[in-house]
Amino acid sequence: MAETEILKFIQPEILILIPVLIIIGLMLKKTKYIKDWTIPIILGVIGILFSILILGFNKGFTGPIILNGILQGILAAGAAVYVHQLTIQSTRKRKEDEDQA
Repeated sequence: MAETEILKFIQPEILILIPVLIIIGLMLKKTKYIKDWTIPIILGVIGILFSILILGFNKGFTGPIILNGILQGILAAGAAVYVHQLTIQSTRKRKEDEDQA
């Protein structure tokens, strides 16, 4: 339910960023130089930059477009991190689950 609510706020041309950010996040996770806690921040910055570029090329780089790009980038990065965490949490066996069985 929550993921469909978030997607209502993301513009259609920005939706392509979600799988792109997931892939970039997976690549960053495989490197030994980047700590896990920095990956959402990096994805946020990349999402913002790409969103500004996507929206700016279509409509021009005006103040409202840049602000909208920032907001859209944050939403896209948030959705990418949410999807990744949802996948991990739904597929990982946890000790708490085994104790309840």
